[in-house]
Amino acid sequence: MAQPKLQPKREFRGVWIATVSNIDWPSSSRSSSSTQIRELTDILDSHQETGINAVMFQVRPAADAFYIKSHEPWSQWLTGTQGRAPDPLYDSLEIAINEAHKRGIELHAWMNPYRATMYAGASVAPNSIINQKPEWFFTYGGQKIFNPGLPEVREYIIKIILDVVDNYDVDGIHMDDYFYPYPIHGQIINDSAAYRKYGAGFDNIDDWRRNNVDVMIKAVGDSIHKHKPHIKYGISPIGIWKNRSQDPRGSETNGISTYTELYADTRKWMMSHWIDYINPQIYWQIGNRAASFDKVVDWWSDNTYDRHLYIGQGPYRSFETSTASAAFRNTHQMADQINYIRKNMRVQGSVFFSSKSVTKNPYGFADTLKQNFYRYPALPPPMIWLDSVSPNTPRNLQIKVKPKSAILTWEAPLPARDKEPVYGYVVYRFYQGDRINLEDPKYILNIQYDTTPNFEDTTIEEGKTYQYVVTAIDRLKNESYPTPVVNTGAQ
Repeated sequence: MAQPKLQPKREFRGVWIATVSNIDWPSSSRSSSSTQIRELTDILDSHQETGINAVMFQVRPAADAFYIKSHEPWSQWLTGTQGRAPDPLYDSLEIAINEAHKRGIELHAWMNPYRATMYAGASVAPNSIINQKPEWFFTYGGQKIFNPGLPEVREYIIKIILDVVDNYDVDGIHMDDYFYPYPIHGQIINDSAAYRKYGAGFDNIDDWRRNNVDVMIKAVGDSIHKHKPHIKYGISPIGIWKNRSQDPRGSETNGISTYTELYADTRKWMMSHWIDYINPQIYWQIGNRAASFDKVVDWWSDNTYDRHLYIGQGPYRSFETSTASAAFRNTHQMADQINYIRKNMRVQGSVFFSSKSVTKNPYGFADTLKQNFYRYPALPPPMIWLDSVSPNTPRNLQIKVKPKSAILTWEAPLPARDKEPVYGYVVYRFYQGDRINLEDPKYILNIQYDTTPNFEDTTIEEGKTYQYVVTAIDRLKNESYPTPVVNTGAQ
């Protein structure tokens, strides 16, 4: 496969690590703590090698927790029984954050706001909010679901999310597509009492339900940014806002829409700047009759409203055996999708569902990423509405040459104009005579998410002369001007 011409220096390269039902991790809720930790670091190692620079790590699948500092019980998918702590005790979110950052990977805490159980008859811990506040829930399709129409539910969800925001060094808070439940024939959402109590001023229950979700989405974003302005807030809905047959502003599609069936006005959230990025799940092939990948990407790119757009892609479909998934068993489908995305300047990257669908390398997909699309490192794209001030330049870059390596040392830059501390550094290496071009990612030698003011290049070759510069980055990955060049000849 030919290497794509465009190799962006800024690109969001994400993957979902799903913990619900042990889809990606841990492989078993009965595994020992040490085994689970090793599996988690192995997953991150694999994604680092592939070139992934962000993970959406599912930490609250169903009113439960994969982290210690929570008001909710431990997840059954971590220990086998909801409410049972790992033994020996460990905090998987804390470990995941630290290990991801060591590898130059952002971690977005993926939280399901409304789902409380996955299936009928699910066993919950005695201290579950389901037992404490049964009036907060309705049952639909056998699942317990928080009633989005209750103000106290919204307050509770915000409190749970802020537990993570305040206590963990996450890069983002991420929600997926589960708002009001997907429609099931013959099932009725039992929220008429809440509508009678809180629905005054709305012409119908559908508009009231959409407003309930709107209020929650905005309040969560306001709360996150008030507590930690640098945290990114993103949502991953299904790919269709509205079909054109429903609204002339909708996409040229024919499928379930977030607006009508799930009461989620996702386009409004972008227009209103309530979220920092949207990550629509476009798990259809190019040319799909009901919803063609390219047409849905184009629609979303016309509705970004100066916020980021990351495309949810579905390599998991290559494992499916149905006729409908046949296109994904063609080695070119995912590559063609990435090429299509990269041609659109209003798309900033991709997120793949899910982790195993990358690490298992179906039809050479991970190899294609590593050797081709993600051959060179990339920084996440900056969010100038959150922070537009770059750090100052690192100072006093020096080099010491050893027989088989070059050691770079420098001093931290002076404080930035906004007083935000430096978060990390980027080291660039050029051959003697190369133009110093920081926009070409092939020259990036190392991206580090820590403030250690040194780096050892162990890949130098005898007889070659190299040039190095270093830049500083802040938490939102704004980048400084480079240091003056230092030169060395391999010895």
